[in-house]
Amino acid sequence: MTKGFAKNLYGDQPHINVARYIKGKSNHFEVVIDPDLAMKFRNNQISDVRDVLKNEGVFIDAKKGLRPAENELKETFGTTDHLKIAEKIIREGLIQVSEKFREEQKEVKRRRIIDLIHQNCVDSKTELPHPATRIENAMREAKVRIDDNKSAEDQLQDIIKQLRAILPIKFEIKELEINVPLKHASRAHGVIKQLAKVTGEKWNADGSLSCTADLPAGMQDEFFEKINSLTHGEAEIKVIRSK
Repeated sequence: MTKGFAKNLYGDQPHINVARYIKGKSNHFEVVIDPDLAMKFRNNQISDVRDVLKNEGVFIDAKKGLRPAENELKETFGTTDHLKIAEKIIREGLIQVSEKFREEQKEVKRRRIIDLIHQNCVDSKTELPHPATRIENAMREAKVRIDDNKSAEDQLQDIIKQLRAILPIKFEIKELEINVPLKHASRAHGVIKQLAKVTGEKWNADGSLSCTADLPAGMQDEFFEKINSLTHGEAEIKVIRSK
């Protein structure tokens, strides 16, 4: 069984999206879906398959409205319950989407990649983050191609390698030492954990907080600004080293 994405096959009806289950060389079954919700259902972000379906019927050709015989459904899926069959088709079949949807998803992934580079990388000459517009222009100049079948995170390192021909860029993590006085410790603790990876922490006898944390280099200015604002400049933050 093939699982993944495929282009919409419906010509002048790009708004129709289906999930298709293929058995053998010729038998296939379709349900009409909202592709975004279908992916959320597949990833267990929503639980009711009816939220995904545009039509609760099972088809052999959704565009023409052709339906399989009940005995075909029983033979293939072991049931004639259309909702149970729809769940299996969406979880295990191909999700066919419109070109518009594919382009929207690609743009979301492109923006995510730019954000990741901005957050995790710095200019190897100045040690400062590259602005998002500079990264975007460099990606265009380097003719970077976004892989539809990989997450933004999985293709990040390959894209950074391509950008090195255009930008002085390096992937860097800052190891921080942070000390927060008692009156700000509780609130600051939550923000620190939200923005950085805490690698060690100690609640001192006076109620103050001491911790170490790893932070993407491109987020250093934002981190310092937020913690200093929260503690009115009373927190002590020191960069121990770069990784």
